[in-house]
Amino acid sequence: MTIAESSARPTEQRPNHSEQRTSRLPGPPWHTAVGNTLRFLRHALDFSQEMRDRYGDVVSVPTLMGRLTLVFHPDGVRRVLQENHLNYNKDIPDYRILSLVLGKGLLTNDGESWLQQRRLMQPAFHRDRIAALGTLITDATAIWLDQLEATQAIGSGRPLDIPREMSRLTLSIVCKALFGADLPAEALERVSRALSTANHLLAEAFYLPGILSLPTPQRRRLREARRELHAVVDTIIQQRRESSEERGDLLAMLLEARDAETGAGMSDQQLRDEILTLLLAGHETTANTLSWTLYLLAQHPDTAANLQAEYRHTLRGRLPKMDDLPQLPLTRMVIEESMRLYPPAWAVGRHALAEDEIGGYIIPKRAYVLVFQYVTHRHPDFWERPDDFDPERFAAERATGRHRFAYFPFGGGPRLCIGNQFAMSEAQLILATVLSRYQLFLSPTARVIPEPLVTLRPRGSLLMTAHCTTDGAVYSGGKGDAQ
Repeated sequence: MTIAESSARPTEQRPNHSEQRTSRLPGPPWHTAVGNTLRFLRHALDFSQEMRDRYGDVVSVPTLMGRLTLVFHPDGVRRVLQENHLNYNKDIPDYRILSLVLGKGLLTNDGESWLQQRRLMQPAFHRDRIAALGTLITDATAIWLDQLEATQAIGSGRPLDIPREMSRLTLSIVCKALFGADLPAEALERVSRALSTANHLLAEAFYLPGILSLPTPQRRRLREARRELHAVVDTIIQQRRESSEERGDLLAMLLEARDAETGAGMSDQQLRDEILTLLLAGHETTANTLSWTLYLLAQHPDTAANLQAEYRHTLRGRLPKMDDLPQLPLTRMVIEESMRLYPPAWAVGRHALAEDEIGGYIIPKRAYVLVFQYVTHRHPDFWERPDDFDPERFAAERATGRHRFAYFPFGGGPRLCIGNQFAMSEAQLILATVLSRYQLFLSPTARVIPEPLVTLRPRGSLLMTAHCTTDGAVYSGGKGDAQ
């Protein structure tokens, strides 16, 4: 049984919220706050799914952090992220905690300063700029595969820890895109270790907000991770400012960027905050997407075989290029379906500045509102057999007419992820480069459980073995012990 299958539950009879308007939001009673907090801490995905099944598409949940207003229907998601987005800002614990490491970058910033930063950074993510990075992505992936071959990690039957390997690969790619070259191995390891530490500590602090405001071991470890990241990034910025060499990487574009209205560029602190945001968001989300995609393909060998046929027909043994992506439709659909079942950003939080109405219910001023990609992407009113892996649901003929916010892995509205096109292109190119050369099998002893940290990743290790596609092996997949 796959993780997706095990999370399915019968839907209880619920009232039709669209036909009523009341200030009383449905949800569990106040005395369940402690239990709700513990369940959210330990089983956030299952708990949020249970809240929708039991109470409907807008739910108020008492917790030790205060009341959480959970919004699951795509209409409600659209209301929060797009239609009335000015009423919902980021003044919530999630982003205050993230800003302890990332500062005031695009992910954590708000208001006019966010808009100014967005304008400054937008040219770096222009379509032409992304297209120019295609060769960088495939070359880095091919080098990574060659290194695995050289160390006999491929073909020997020795299992690879896929999330760790994907993280190593995507971090090297984002560093090359940002800085125009590889970071020294020692610096790359420091960045990787510090980002991983911060990811776990920030997720823990969401459920226990005081843990980082007290002299705890967690606060000490987070400060150490932040110092490591700041030291690496500040050194790079200083060296670049002192250099007269012309570079065409993202850092050069950010250094040269000027606001069209004020003519101001970025300060060193702004640069550091944006670079840290890009380092985290630019490698963590894609690494998780690829890990879940390879896991799902190992469980669905027919789809994996169809992908291999797509690569044989289009690539004919060469590395993929950005221009090949339109001729690799199944690759795109597989990644989109992977992000539907396991969205890297599994929930998005907002703070209501004023009273609003969603689904016939009053959302009170100062409400802590959460929209859930993980649950909305499995909403039975919008997805047939929502827990099944079915990439063809993203074929043009089946996707036509689907609610725009039934699927929002990159968020939506004005704050749609600025790097969404780069992330999709990167994931497709990496997948095509890897699977045109190798087959991956899930370890028979693997127990795969999703872990909702800042992003949704497999808990612990996800062990798989890789075998060359030219050795005559049949892609039979592997089920493992999944939950």
